[in-house]
Amino acid sequence: MVAVEDSVVVVTGGRRGLGAAIVDELLRRGARKVYATAREDYVDERPNVVTRRLEVTSERSIAELAAAATDAEIVINNAGILLPGALLTAEMNDVSTTFDVNVFGPLRVTRAFAPILASHGGGAVVNVHSVLAWLGGSGAYGASKAAIWSVTNSLRTELAEQRTQVLGVHAGFIDTDMVSAIPLPKTAPADVAQRILDALEAGANEVLTDDATAQAKAALSGPVENLTFALSH
Repeated sequence: MVAVEDSVVVVTGGRRGLGAAIVDELLRRGARKVYATAREDYVDERPNVVTRRLEVTSERSIAELAAAATDAEIVINNAGILLPGALLTAEMNDVSTTFDVNVFGPLRVTRAFAPILASHGGGAVVNVHSVLAWLGGSGAYGASKAAIWSVTNSLRTELAEQRTQVLGVHAGFIDTDMVSAIPLPKTAPADVAQRILDALEAGANEVLTDDATAQAKAALSGPVENLTFALSH
């Protein structure tokens, strides 16, 4: 269990959408410093925010971030991409890129920061998943989120010895640019950020951020043909 107040936090994908809402909520709860990353340079003039350029597909970029953020106590792996397309028809490069960002990106970041977190007593890692991890028909994005769910569960076991909390976030559709074309009810990013940090400070291993996600998880024990969803192809 960790406390956000007076903590130092890394948030990947912290410039917009859910990441920006998480940064805002961290500051509201009294975080001492937030390293907010994006693929491009940007400016945030708030004194507690340090912006960093980060490419989660680059070992070198991640190593540079880790070298600059040796005081980090919490790492929130939020950065991700959604490239719509069916698995049988999407460009394989798009499928590969989706996995490189959504699965191997958080794994690379966690591997780089695990020793740093251990040096501060364990800290925490937060990985953002998706309800689409459990729903067939969501293409490479859903498959990548299913993979990072499994990665998160394994990391929780591997990092237990160094007392690092690992929180998996299962989120439904959040009102961000990424899913703006999907005509379904969405949750405000600020509400999701609050639920994530509530779960983190409660010492939870997993959080379901909305009713639809809770219903989807409950359905996992039912007929597999009910676990479907169609992203636009």
